[in-house]
Amino acid sequence: MHAGRLPVTEFDGGFDLQATVESGQTYVWDRPDGGMFADEVAWGGDAWYHTVLPATETETSEPEVLRCRLGNEALEWEASTPRAPEHLTRLLRLDDDLDAIVAATPELPLLERAYEQYGGMRLVRDPSFASLVSFICSAQMRVSRIHGMQGRLAREFGDAVTFDGRTYYAFPTPDQLAAASEADLRECSLGYRAPYVQRTAEMVTEGVAHPDEARELAYEDAREYLTQFVGVGEKVADCVLLFSLDFLEAVPLDTWIRTAIEKYYPECDRGSYAETSRTIRERFGGEYAGYAQTYVFFYLRTGGE
Repeated sequence: MHAGRLPVTEFDGGFDLQATVESGQTYVWDRPDGGMFADEVAWGGDAWYHTVLPATETETSEPEVLRCRLGNEALEWEASTPRAPEHLTRLLRLDDDLDAIVAATPELPLLERAYEQYGGMRLVRDPSFASLVSFICSAQMRVSRIHGMQGRLAREFGDAVTFDGRTYYAFPTPDQLAAASEADLRECSLGYRAPYVQRTAEMVTEGVAHPDEARELAYEDAREYLTQFVGVGEKVADCVLLFSLDFLEAVPLDTWIRTAIEKYYPECDRGSYAETSRTIRERFGGEYAGYAQTYVFFYLRTGGE
């Protein structure tokens, strides 16, 4: 086992681990106490969380297990790999300067209340295929059910790895999901999303497209590129761009953001997704609009208004 500590003082703008991984951005983290997405009041807690990186994401021979919890002075970690600090910094965007990001967004009352409530929440940088599948599964689903689907996919189709006497499961590779039948996927509670996930995995495996290829494109071109995957519309594409591919300007127009637009920024509603997205991005400051979006989303979803 490898273990260590990353001092909180190194994280510009602070860090709230629980809010970061339980805010609806990511569904590939879990907590062994079974409380994932259950603690809707006591945010800022010190629970242990873990994720498993597939071997294809780490260029190693087997998946790598990462466990961490946030103490008063440091992010404590235990892992099967000595590269854990590097992985955690990348996955949890620990090198983002939150103070500078907040300062770069407009002084809007709603944003200020959200920042105050959940200071230290960071965006995640999930592996792109896992993020793509997670958000294909997200349509009309509560966050706890989306999380449950991804866990079942990992246990059923992903590689198992033993660490510290416990078995963990990596999120399936495209090959592993492409090999699954639609019936197999439906047994993981995917419902009508099962053929979407299967065909998307086949597209990646067959070399038709890969979400990582969107990284090299301009933002709106990248969003259009991702919509070629089965089951991916503009909102799902924006989620993948924001929570995996470093497009921090992306603003997914989900139910909560549309509610915010209707109540606080009605002039930003331009009818079409593309135009409304463009105007709310401008209202939220452009470059870091996705950070503003995520704070507003989480603040409203947890009853902030």
